[in-house]
Amino acid sequence: MSASPIFIVTGTDTDIGKTIFASALVGALNAHYWKPVQSGIDAATESDSATVARLSGVKASQILPEAYRLTTPCSPHLSAEIDGVMIDTARLTPPMVHGPLIIEAAGGVMVPLTRDTLYADQFVTWGLPAILVARTSLGTINHSLLSIEALKRRGINIHGIAFVGDANEDNEALITNFTGVKRLGRLPLIAPLNHATLASAFQAHFRLEDFTA
Repeated sequence: MSASPIFIVTGTDTDIGKTIFASALVGALNAHYWKPVQSGIDAATESDSATVARLSGVKASQILPEAYRLTTPCSPHLSAEIDGVMIDTARLTPPMVHGPLIIEAAGGVMVPLTRDTLYADQFVTWGLPAILVARTSLGTINHSLLSIEALKRRGINIHGIAFVGDANEDNEALITNFTGVKRLGRLPLIAPLNHATLASAFQAHFRLEDFTA
């Protein structure tokens, strides 16, 4: 692997802890972070970029501006339409940076960016390895297997799967055994959640060399 890895962080669903995992990985790698499209932004809601800035501990300059900031909290294709914006996927070329880069997609693998393009299709265009984030609780087997199948059918390099939640050895082992995808680790639920507790949890449950070697 390159000395400056680039990863897509995607998920099996929305609100499963993908941004928390991305924050931990950004901090561990001292990486740049980019969320190409952010929907659901308003004065009362913290954007994913702001969350990563708060939890990762990296410099503000390492949090890169989104290509599109949308206000309606729904799938990017519909949020853009409601906002009167047309998403041009040509604008979603990953930025050139010095050092590692983490790109966080929205929601799950099959979320539509436009009426014609799914995030999974954009991953093919990028040609970058993807890390799939999955919860450990009920429903994760079906969602994880379907997401992995969708990625594999498109020829996307799956770097591994990262679980979030309470330990569930049977679910985690079954998913990796069925798919052959590497289990990178599991991020437990953390309270209180801040930079120090997140960094400590990542160090305890993941191997940094799995993302750098």
